[in-house]
Amino acid sequence: MSRFSAPGKILTDIALCLVFFTRSPLPVLDFGDRKLADAIWAAPVAGAVVALIGAIVFSLATTFGVASGPAAALTLAAMMLTTGSLHEDGLSDVADGFGGGRTTDRKLEIMHDSRIGAYGASALGLTILIRWSALAEFSHGWSALLALIAAHAASRGLLGAFLHLMPPATADGLSSRAGTVSATTAQAGAILGAVALLTLGLGGAIVAVALLGLIFYGFRKLCLSQIGGHTGDAAGALQQLCEIAILVVASVSLT
Repeated sequence: MSRFSAPGKILTDIALCLVFFTRSPLPVLDFGDRKLADAIWAAPVAGAVVALIGAIVFSLATTFGVASGPAAALTLAAMMLTTGSLHEDGLSDVADGFGGGRTTDRKLEIMHDSRIGAYGASALGLTILIRWSALAEFSHGWSALLALIAAHAASRGLLGAFLHLMPPATADGLSSRAGTVSATTAQAGAILGAVALLTLGLGGAIVAVALLGLIFYGFRKLCLSQIGGHTGDAAGALQQLCEIAILVVASVSLT
């Protein structure tokens, strides 16, 4: 029996995800026997917190007369500071590894290297550019908030399913140490993420679900063919790809 009650588990899992996915100044907490694999259903909640911080920055900037372009840049900066660029780091590592390695071992070695190469720098630049251009389409804080909640919650809602449906690519990586994600946990995270997409309106949500399905299917197959499974970097790259897709949809459906 777990030492936590059901409400206690929920709060503990949310706190664990906030500690892992953000740089929030939370006090040191005792998570007991709960691992990230148990708590990852709450990743969309952490994403919503990141979205709220970004929306506050966007609203303050536009309220004081800052144009939407600089406001979007400030918003991205605030959110990247909040997460410590966790997922951006994963995207750049995957781009370097998949693009520069010829064998599975070499790809994993490159991904583990903290240095960034041409593939990683290009991927990082492109993802920032696309997200900035999508956010710059918004002129009001409310529409930016809806877009950011959808993007940050739903993109993290797929992480549990990604880790559940594939084996770890390495025996000692972060994703393998996180534990095994159960089907129930993966489904709970996906449902929370899907609910967040409703902020885009019904039409936008349907388009976003279709795009996320294609990205998830294609990226999962790519990871299996390139490195034989998942890593923490690969999960971060998936989050970035899904966030981009949702923001692009939002730039159409909410403007």
